[in-house]
Amino acid sequence: MQMSDTRQIAATPSEVYAALLNPDILKACVPGATEVTGSPEEGFEASVTQKVGPVKATFKGQVTLSEMVENQSLTITGEGKGGAAGFAKGGAEVRMAEVNGGTELSYDVEAKVGGKLAQLGSRIIDGFAKKMADQFFSNLQETLEGPAEPDGEEAPKKGWLGRLTGKE
Repeated sequence: MQMSDTRQIAATPSEVYAALLNPDILKACVPGATEVTGSPEEGFEASVTQKVGPVKATFKGQVTLSEMVENQSLTITGEGKGGAAGFAKGGAEVRMAEVNGGTELSYDVEAKVGGKLAQLGSRIIDGFAKKMADQFFSNLQETLEGPAEPDGEEAPKKGWLGRLTGKE
C-alpha cells in the first residue's frame, strides 16, 4: 500500500524537523502510542495499540530515522509485531520546504502487513493505513500550530516549543 500527501504547517522547517526527532512529540502524534523511547541516532522503540476491523493488538517495534538532511528531509522506517495479530512494517519519506513563512510538508508512505491482519483484505488495510498516516500528520500539525478555535476563528497559536517551555 502506497500513498502521498502534502500539508501546510504554520511553523518553520526547523521546528517541524525538530518535532519529528522528539520522542515526546512522536508519542503525542502517533495514534494509539502508549510509549516512545530512544533517540534519532539510535532509533526509537514504540508500543502502539490499535484496532483494525475486528482485530485489536498492541504492536511493539522499532522506528529508525535515516537519510536525514537537517530542516529538509528524512526517512522514517518502522516495524512492529502484534503477536497473533501479525506484523506491520512501513516507512515514510518526509520532505519540508519553507513556504510563505511556514512549511510545506510532503510525504510518501508505504505500508505492509502480515498474519491475521493481512487476512482482513486490502480495502480495510489500505483505508486503515491512510487514516493512520493522515491522523499522524494532523496531530503533528496541531501540536506545532496549536488547536483551532471551535467556532472557526483561530486563536493566537502557541507552538509545541512554547507549550513545552511555558512561554509564548
